[in-house]
Amino acid sequence: MTATTQTGRGGYAPVNGLNLYYEIFGEGAPLILLHGGFGAVEMFGPLLPQLAAGRQVIGVDLQGHGRTADIDRPLRMELMADDIAALIQHLRLGQADVMGYSLGGGVALQTAIRHPQVVRKLAVVSMPCRRSGSYPEVAEAMLQFGPQTAESMKQSPMYQLYAAIAPRVEDWPRLVSKMGEALRVDYDWTQDMAGIQAPTLLVVGDADSFPPQHAVEMFQLLGGGQGAGGWDGSGMSASQLAILPGTTHYTSCDSPLLPAVVTSFLDAPLPTAR
Repeated sequence: MTATTQTGRGGYAPVNGLNLYYEIFGEGAPLILLHGGFGAVEMFGPLLPQLAAGRQVIGVDLQGHGRTADIDRPLRMELMADDIAALIQHLRLGQADVMGYSLGGGVALQTAIRHPQVVRKLAVVSMPCRRSGSYPEVAEAMLQFGPQTAESMKQSPMYQLYAAIAPRVEDWPRLVSKMGEALRVDYDWTQDMAGIQAPTLLVVGDADSFPPQHAVEMFQLLGGGQGAGGWDGSGMSASQLAILPGTTHYTSCDSPLLPAVVTSFLDAPLPTAR
């Protein structure tokens, strides 16, 4: 393990043929933190110290992103979820809370679906449970990613971050192409959502890439929104829904409201099984 920032300790975990980069901030109960597409640990920026104030945050650079070099394997959220479960085992954590934004939110969801034994609590930020849940214009925009967009995207902050930390900067067109392929894959995890046992926090912006109604649908699949809670807290779901005001898909992961919402949920005692 080598020092990489003033507050983080970085290292690589050999999992599933991948040298998966992770960086640890703070001490206490573990929280795995997963960035969005074309991002890295740094995507959470100033929120990292707040999230790590009372826990051990383990930020991960997913396959082909940041400091984690790509391998000859498709970019699939299911496969990356297997990487996260293997990382939890590699670090001998037993169980960890898992939080992800956008692409990372899908990986977090799949980690809870495919490896429920390693997830204590789950926080999913700005990620629908089926592709058709997104607004039609968003789904259409996803179809445009491919090798033809790699060059124009070099003007973006996402490329600037990638160029600064990636082990093979020349792999940028490959990442854009593989992300385009991943975004064109249809998915529907509706039935899987209903089977998630980990208490789950859903966080969305009120101007996110999918309508609030879809977030409510996901919440109901988790057992929420079924009736009024009692004055003593009875009748409440083990899962929670937060809609951040004045927030888009692009600002939800750095909203100043996010740390308080997440830490309140993670710090609460584990409820009885639903």
